[in-house]
Amino acid sequence: MNNIRNFCIIAHIDHGKSTLADRLLEYTNTVSGKEMQAQVLDNMDLERERGITIKSHAIQMNYRQNGEEYVFNLIDTPGHVDFSYEVSRSIAACEGALLIVDATQGIQAQTISNLYMAIEHDLEIIPIMNKMDMDNAMPEEVEDQIVDLLGCKPEEIIRASGKTGMGVNDILEAIVNRVPAPKGDPEAPLQCLIFDSVFNSFRGIIAYFKIENGTINKGDFVKFINTEKEYYAEEIGILRLDMQPATTLSAGNVGYIISGIKTSKEVKVGDTITHVKRPASTSIAGFQEVKPMVFAGVYPIETEDFEDLRTAIEKLQLNDASLTFEAESSVALGFGFRCGFLGMLHMEIIQERLDREFDMNVITTVPNVSYNVYTIKGDLIEVHNPSGLPDIMSIDRIEEPYIRASIITRTDYIGQIMTLCLGKRGELIKQNYISGNRMELIYDLPLGEIVFDFYDRLKSISKGYASFDYHSNGFRPSKLIRLDILLNSEPVDALSCLIHVDNALTLGRRMCEKLKELIPRQQFDIAVQAAIGAKIISRETIKAVRKDVTAKCYGGDISRKRKLLEKQKKGKKRMKQIGNVEVPQKAFLEVLKLD
Repeated sequence: MNNIRNFCIIAHIDHGKSTLADRLLEYTNTVSGKEMQAQVLDNMDLERERGITIKSHAIQMNYRQNGEEYVFNLIDTPGHVDFSYEVSRSIAACEGALLIVDATQGIQAQTISNLYMAIEHDLEIIPIMNKMDMDNAMPEEVEDQIVDLLGCKPEEIIRASGKTGMGVNDILEAIVNRVPAPKGDPEAPLQCLIFDSVFNSFRGIIAYFKIENGTINKGDFVKFINTEKEYYAEEIGILRLDMQPATTLSAGNVGYIISGIKTSKEVKVGDTITHVKRPASTSIAGFQEVKPMVFAGVYPIETEDFEDLRTAIEKLQLNDASLTFEAESSVALGFGFRCGFLGMLHMEIIQERLDREFDMNVITTVPNVSYNVYTIKGDLIEVHNPSGLPDIMSIDRIEEPYIRASIITRTDYIGQIMTLCLGKRGELIKQNYISGNRMELIYDLPLGEIVFDFYDRLKSISKGYASFDYHSNGFRPSKLIRLDILLNSEPVDALSCLIHVDNALTLGRRMCEKLKELIPRQQFDIAVQAAIGAKIISRETIKAVRKDVTAKCYGGDISRKRKLLEKQKKGKKRMKQIGNVEVPQKAFLEVLKLD
């Protein structure tokens, strides 16, 4: 056990975590030859295309120092704020963390956020300045920032480059010397913490775990404490580039277990595995329950695919524990699920994975957040969906969720960023200077305002330099109303949204204009209206497709033409009463992207 080191790599997005992980794997000869490729641990197509890490990846390496053989369990983690739950789970399975800071960009919001998470778990932090080979690196300036943040000595910071391999040997030595060996008793009753799981269509569910205490052998009869299910450990092993079976694993190690579990409800991330014959008295304190930030309805395009979609989402949830879902139905879209996501990127990735991995084509409704509605009687109703809002007369007040946001930016862009935050009903709490020309702004913002396009606009205003991180900060009363879209006086529930009074008029007008462009013309006039309660705030008319009935009249009295047109008008009126408007799939998606 003294020769095991468990550590993870944490950093802001694009600071070079995965590239540095490649070098560590190369220097320890874990991956070589044809297996070696850039970002070798990012094994999902989506990760390679977008150049981001979505899943945390665990891998074991062997390293020799001074004649001693060490076992390193490395977990590479995502850097984007939407996948911070992946990071928190990885941190729980480690004793140390490599904190990587890009020498060309300095400390950014997610660096600070992930660092605090690691410090809370008492991890040993090894600070590394990456991308030192770049011409625009600022080592002295970034070194001062790291010293201010961590309170470490400048000589403790390792200068490295994931591209050239500079400093990799120093990192490997620092892991041996600075990261503590795992604590635990191999003789005690078995306690394994499940930190991830994945579905395999041939083997069932594979759970990844870290052994806190005890020893597990192949063929042992084990029990999952929270779900109270019992299984035989058909196969256990360690995580190399592929899974490598082993006969026994003891305290401190990270590995996987296959026990022929077929239903996804039986494995929960954060559960504890123990022996049936000699069970542990307590389970390991798992992870805090994840709180979704953004809610959206996910519906199959064909109604009969509902059950297939349920199976697909359950399998995805195994691999991504931060996804939550419950069944719901909509008048316009039929049966589907109300899903909770950690952010807009998370929602986009889930939609893409459903399409690629499970061949499920889905419609996603307008993303919104959950609101607390207090009735006159004093009851509290949690509303995730505008259609769940009670009658307006029975509502006392509506409270919306707020977040505490940290924005780190260059001083040049402060004016534009403040204007953006004010436009989103933000409230400036404080501003701190981090170094020469870098500043941190702390804002309180309504979560509903930043759900759509805040992050993208922040990036474009600051030319990509501003970084953004947030955590929830309770609920506050707010003037919110439900905006309905009516087609021929019939509300389309999939396009309803809860919105602040000040923004309702502009959004209603824009939605009507967009729908006018997107809905194909019918044989009759279609009225597209935006309404708040019974009050219509905007209207557009999609004109009917008309046949030229007066073509046969050449000359003669005008009354003959008038008679034909009146006859046509009656027909159109009758058609309008029985005709219904089909909103094409493309129109739904375009209107949802409107913001």
